[in-house]
Amino acid sequence: MTVMTMVEAINHTLHEEMARDDRVMVFGQDVGINGGVFRATEGLSAAFGDDRVVDMPLAEGVIAGSTVGLAVAGMVPVAEIQFLGFAYQAMHQIVGQIARLRTRSAGRFEAPITIRAPFGGGVRTPELHSESLESQFANCPGLKIALPATAADAKGLLAAAIRDPDPVLFLEPLRGYRMVKDDVPDGEHVVEFGKARTSREGSDVVIIAWSYMVELANRVADSLAAEGVSVRVLDLRTVVPLDVDAIADAVSACGRAVVVQEAPETCGFGSEVIATAMERCFYDLEAPIERVSGYDTPYPVGMLEDYWVPDAPRIEAAVRRVLGTSA
Repeated sequence: MTVMTMVEAINHTLHEEMARDDRVMVFGQDVGINGGVFRATEGLSAAFGDDRVVDMPLAEGVIAGSTVGLAVAGMVPVAEIQFLGFAYQAMHQIVGQIARLRTRSAGRFEAPITIRAPFGGGVRTPELHSESLESQFANCPGLKIALPATAADAKGLLAAAIRDPDPVLFLEPLRGYRMVKDDVPDGEHVVEFGKARTSREGSDVVIIAWSYMVELANRVADSLAAEGVSVRVLDLRTVVPLDVDAIADAVSACGRAVVVQEAPETCGFGSEVIATAMERCFYDLEAPIERVSGYDTPYPVGMLEDYWVPDAPRIEAAVRRVLGTSA
């Protein structure tokens, strides 16, 4: 094991995967000479050359669309959209082309495409930099969506994404880049998609979350443990494919659940998690499932961000409500 931040684990994995398979290419805005705005691609250009690490123009549709031709030609493209909110400029390529390549070609072509993009609040970015769009992409069949919450999973899920024959959106929490640090396995480490992780054991209530919200859920679980409240934390890891069995097992075992997402409340992926739990565990529930989300407004300016993004006190209040210990 080696202790790494999440961005170090991502950089480490890109180096390993490019060394393992010479078909892997990395490209995007500022990924080469600059090493990426967050240094996630630092050193790749020097190690693998300009033919495999390519600086692209500020044109997200071109960045995403280029992956289709490269994949059909036998390459394994890893594209970076500098911030997930900019993916709106590439929706016609991601949804209309990348997600449909296998079915449109009747299985003739695979689409071993990974699109990396940071997202999430807490770092005072301007608008279109922090948006959480996972639910919008989850509604587009053909895409897999991975959202690591730990440095170890950043390595394992990214390796799985690059090796997957189908397209994967690999979404990286901005706050997690340097605020999340943990033991990362040395050598080969691949995390299977669709397998949730129990981050904290507990039996009174389960908090279901993904990406940086898992870190906040862990803090709440640790804090409430001092009061004798047993809080389980379930990290989904991937929302597509979704580990329905893990959700059902956790909700049935605890009888109470809180779902946390950073996206606005309406039509966020948390709604899908709640619907899944209701379908599978209705008679095991002892209280309505609580939802903690961003608000149904455009993403706010920096001075209001702390009031908009879910935080530990809001999550703890939701836990107390489902336990019936406070309003």
